[in-house]
Amino acid sequence: MITRARTALAPLAPGLLLAATIAAAAGFLGAQYDAPVMLFALLLGMAFNFLHEDGPCRAGIDFAAKFVLRLGVGLLGIRIALEDLAQIGLSGAGLLVGLIGATIATGFLAAPLFRRQWRFALLTGGAVAICGASAALAIAAVIPHNDKTERNTLFTVIAVTALSTIAMVLYPLLFQMLDFSETQQGFLIGATIHDVAQVVGAGFSVSDSAGEVATVTKLFRVAMLPVVLIAVVLTLRLTGAGRGAGRIPLLPWFMLLFIALVLLGSVADLPGPLVTQIDTFSRACLITAIAALGVKTSLRALSTVGGGHLAIVVLETLALLAFATGAVMLLDLL
Repeated sequence: MITRARTALAPLAPGLLLAATIAAAAGFLGAQYDAPVMLFALLLGMAFNFLHEDGPCRAGIDFAAKFVLRLGVGLLGIRIALEDLAQIGLSGAGLLVGLIGATIATGFLAAPLFRRQWRFALLTGGAVAICGASAALAIAAVIPHNDKTERNTLFTVIAVTALSTIAMVLYPLLFQMLDFSETQQGFLIGATIHDVAQVVGAGFSVSDSAGEVATVTKLFRVAMLPVVLIAVVLTLRLTGAGRGAGRIPLLPWFMLLFIALVLLGSVADLPGPLVTQIDTFSRACLITAIAALGVKTSLRALSTVGGGHLAIVVLETLALLAFATGAVMLLDLL
């Protein structure tokens, strides 16, 4: 059995080692300059695009961009416990579900205006509405692929990461100018900023209580990821949009892993160090997968996306901000 495993893994080793090395370098740079690690992983990966051409690294890079990616998304469930999500309340939960639906709908309305396809609308809308880069990677794993899927996924990751960083600085100032309470500010930060790390940074820059509310709010959005993926798969089956891509499972294995970890964390008191280690491993998998996607994508291909791509992501981001701010202000929630 060991010999068989070695035989199976041997062709993957060069590409996996390349992706892991790029991920480690990105982690070092991110810590050194306090900047988004995934962005570094993408840019460094694209610098090694020539290694994805026919050669020893190709199989391992493809494996990292698929299996390692899905494993990282599945392990995200360790962060979430149903008890924590209950703190949002029915009104907050209903608002967040509405915001997710409205943001994704905005993407579908904006895409035809810029002559973009539904895949891109779903990819960006889901990323903005749910949890940034992680959601983009998860959605890309279940939609039918075409020759633009990997390029569009990378662009989405870059765009939402950059916009999250900008939002981390500007949104707390905006919400303070609008005279929201600390609880409202925390909720809005968690409801509108794309990536978890930036939500935590922005929330705790206001106060500890705002940071805690922001984190729980964001985790609720992350918990909606399997719900959205099920909706996507059902829609693809009913409309036939996924025809020719093989049968799409209603719940891919990595989403079953996600749900299993959420349930496990909800019924069992898991040791804190174990949760931290699994969460760290999940993040390492995602960064490695991003590095692999970067290696698979040339800078030339990424430069052909055009301004329409960016306009759609910005519109979705502004729509989410407007919807959330307006709802909290008009409904006087929290």
